[in-house]
Amino acid sequence: MLRIVDARTGDPVQAAPARRGLTRVEAHAPSFTPTSLRVLLTTDLLVRALELGGTPVWSMLAAGRQHAELRAAATTLGIRPFEDGHDLAAGLGEAQIVHVVGEGGPVPETGVVLRVAEVSDEVGVCGNGGLDGRFTDPAALRLTLLCTDRDAPVRLDAGALEEAGRMLARWRRAVAGWARQPSRAIPDDVRGRLRAAWEDNLDVPEVLRVLEWVETAGDLPDGARFETYAYADRLLGLELARDLGSLS
Repeated sequence: MLRIVDARTGDPVQAAPARRGLTRVEAHAPSFTPTSLRVLLTTDLLVRALELGGTPVWSMLAAGRQHAELRAAATTLGIRPFEDGHDLAAGLGEAQIVHVVGEGGPVPETGVVLRVAEVSDEVGVCGNGGLDGRFTDPAALRLTLLCTDRDAPVRLDAGALEEAGRMLARWRRAVAGWARQPSRAIPDDVRGRLRAAWEDNLDVPEVLRVLEWVETAGDLPDGARFETYAYADRLLGLELARDLGSLS
């Protein structure tokens, strides 16, 4: 059961208190900034985690300005599309509303509040009203933001982006190689570790640490490694299986 810490009270709450009840997740991004990208990404992770648990989700974007830039950046980063307008959600009987806000942003008066820390853009990834592709590919930027706890600041610099790019390339090569072996079920303890991590306040860095362990664990068949990475990627959205079939 997914539990998140409500920034309003500091207490852990169930992200979906009613079984199968609709949860609305609303991303508050006043303008196109690196911190707003983290808000959008956190919203996407929450939506994915809820869907993996069988909860119907309605995601919305509350932006003060630069709607087009924010939506374009979300698409580039592999973030699920947002619905338009509060009126569409009216009368749907939401069981829960979760607001995702950036550090220093206004706190909505109702619902659960999930807060993310600031992001500093040292290399100009966010420039000229959009994502600058000169510095990194979008999945590496996504991974860079995922590697740090949501409530800790992130600095986008060349070193962090390059490291994320190397990790992503290594994992994609490994997944493509493992896919050539017979499929094997994900071990129950590994599946349990993954779910325990993301259901504990969306602890994505711990999910990544589990994958690092799976990559080198000597007692796991390659088919099980493949299935584990494919399963975790339903949350991470890193296209880890993108290079299947590319190996000779």
